[in-house]
Amino acid sequence: MTDPDAHDDLLREAAADAAGALWRLTGDDRQLDANVVRLRPDAAVAEHVEPELDVLVVGLSGAGTLRCAGTAHDLRPGVLRLLPRGAARGVSAGPDGVVYLTVHPRRPGLAVRPRP
Repeated sequence: MTDPDAHDDLLREAAADAAGALWRLTGDDRQLDANVVRLRPDAAVAEHVEPELDVLVVGLSGAGTLRCAGTAHDLRPGVLRLLPRGAARGVSAGPDGVVYLTVHPRRPGLAVRPRP
């Protein structure tokens, strides 16, 4: 998604009631995972802890609240926040919903390996 209009195109192409990850970074050789996430109006991602990964969040459209380590932050277009590993975090959308980008190191896939 390198085209500056890609965000608008993505939202136009998504079903009106589509929520969750609307786009994901793909490719087997990548080192990062990235998702464009849309929360419908007044929806929320429950507070949770990511013990292993730092996550970068960038607001793309709409508005909401990003909670991290007990502090509430506005989530709106252009806002960039680092969610450190181990910190409790959650997101809630405002009355018009919110769209944001998440970026973090890729989790290696589970693989079956022979015993050493």
